Amino acid sequence: MTSPVRPVDLDAAPPDRVDAVVALGSNMGDRMESLQAAVDSLACEAGLQVVGVSPVVETDPVGGPEQDDYLNAVVVVRCSLSPRQLLRACRRAEARRGRERLVRWGPRTLDVDVVVFGGLVSSDRGPHPELVVPHPRAWQRAFVLQPWSQLDPGAVLPGPNGGPVSQLAAKAPDADGVRQRPDLSLRLPASTESPEAGR
Repeated sequence: MTSPVRPVDLDAAPPDRVDAVVALGSNMGDRMESLQAAVDSLACEAGLQVVGVSPVVETDPVGGPEQDDYLNAVVVVRCSLSPRQLLRACRRAEARRGRERLVRWGPRTLDVDVVVFGGLVSSDRGPHPELVVPHPRAWQRAFVLQPWSQLDPGAVLPGPNGGPVSQLAAKAPDADGVRQRPDLSLRLPASTESPEAGR
């Protein structure tokens, strides 16, 4: 007999700081400038500390209309905010780069998504939930999983479709569309730099 899923209060701040994973993507304008702006924007938010930035990958678009290739990366933030407050910080980062939500999965100057929030698993799977953690499609998105596994080889995605991130990345349907870009790198904000961060 399985225990019932308990509702998750997405407005409740955690009792202790937790690490959250945030995915970045851009395929309009200066893509690297937009990704770096997102990192800097998150670092400036009260209650957030950027503790790791992944390598940058270039990826084929997944879903949506025909559009240009993306640059993608993953950021780990140490967080004392609630999940919904973190989402709002992500939306502010997008707004600063002129993000417009006109076409679902359409081209964008900047996309900033909450992927995981500690080990939290949200039970809100309604038709249009504002926030679901882990991100409902993260387990099958190599453009998130590959850079995340490079940043943290031991990372595990929680939830019913979860598992070791490196294994999920290898079998994700879009894995062949992800290309490494060793010529590009994001800068960890100076206020959060440490010998271990960003490795």
